[in-house]
Amino acid sequence: MARNVKVNVEYLTRVEGHGNIVVNVKEGKLEECRLDIVESPRFFEGMLRGRSIFEAQHITSRICGICACGHTLASIQAAEDAIGFIPSEQTTMLRKLLLHQENLDSHILHIYLLVAPDLLGVKSFVPLIDTHNKVVRRALRMKKSCNDVCDILVGRHVHPISAIVGGFTKLPREKDLDAMMDILVSMRADMDATVELCKTLKFPQFERETEYVGLVSDDDEYPMLIGDVGSTDGKRMDKHEYRKITNEFVMPHSSAKHAKWNRESYMVGALARVNLNYKKLHPKAKAVADFLGLHKICYNSFLNTAAQLVECIHSLEESIAILEYFKNHGVKHEEALVVGLNEKKTIPVKAGNGVGAVEVPRGLLFHNYEVDDDGKIVNANCIIPTSQNVNSIEHDMKKLVPQILEKSDEEITLMMEMLVRAYDPCISCSAHFLDVKFVNR
Repeated sequence: MARNVKVNVEYLTRVEGHGNIVVNVKEGKLEECRLDIVESPRFFEGMLRGRSIFEAQHITSRICGICACGHTLASIQAAEDAIGFIPSEQTTMLRKLLLHQENLDSHILHIYLLVAPDLLGVKSFVPLIDTHNKVVRRALRMKKSCNDVCDILVGRHVHPISAIVGGFTKLPREKDLDAMMDILVSMRADMDATVELCKTLKFPQFERETEYVGLVSDDDEYPMLIGDVGSTDGKRMDKHEYRKITNEFVMPHSSAKHAKWNRESYMVGALARVNLNYKKLHPKAKAVADFLGLHKICYNSFLNTAAQLVECIHSLEESIAILEYFKNHGVKHEEALVVGLNEKKTIPVKAGNGVGAVEVPRGLLFHNYEVDDDGKIVNANCIIPTSQNVNSIEHDMKKLVPQILEKSDEEITLMMEMLVRAYDPCISCSAHFLDVKFVNR
């Protein structure tokens, strides 16, 4: 007789937000499997209406304390696109540096504090303080290094100050370049140790073929800030067509919209980016990707964490390269902008509709602003990476559950938790995400 399973997990830690997982297996048959998102609406799009495009990034950075810089850059890009402003090459390079630092910071947090405990057989990061003290110190040291670089570059990492529409209000001096360079170069040893640690970790075996979506470009750069939107199914569209890409739809059990493009679901994030742009990775990152089996399209969602490690190496080396460029060529300080641009008319405004499409740690982030003649936002739309991934998570769950029914209740519970954690979901800055229920009928 097929086994029935009943497991209840009140809260799953090490993810962001609130939700429920409901799984109903009766006599070995999966009858119900869904991911309920129960977060209340946060109304950021409503908050933007009537506000100037020059203050929008300070509002949207509050959407997330982890991806604050990513929301800032997506907001700025949407605003500049709406008024037809093209940032300078220097501004674009500094924005890429900022995005790399956020990528590093978030990925390190996820790898060490959120996923490593599962793979090392403990319930949280706290027991590792005794059993893996050097690993804990390394993680905290690396995260602090990323925060320190952001502090120098934009005033602070959480809710950055100096990155605005048009450029930066403060540009790094020579001593700032030296300080950032010293911090990042010193991270190389810790990054090498992180790679060695990852090589010892055993990720669950699982595959579900799906579509992976992210930025793509025709040049040799691994696209994070600029590009079209492409998929592993060979599709490619301009970012302004994002609604035809995301095709958001509502499910009665979720306050988060679902998304799909060419298949029943798609995934965004580090694994999607590596699947799409492996050939454009920094050589050091590519070597690690090869070792981890990410040199070809990978359909194992659990390896999103491994892809994050690959991106850490890439972001570190690219950040150092950007700083080396500025040390050799100098920073044009005349490009620094004053505060209150909308009042001083430093940057002309006009009515328009702009889209920002930026790769933040958890995947492709869209901001879309409709702007009036005074530079005020009339309408706004933000599509978060996790909302695009919710549908993919659900389909992964439906594929995984029947494969693990022979396991114990405890093992099934852990596998389900690990699957969701692998996506690094960020529904809100709350402490908990899931309530897992296997309903025995």
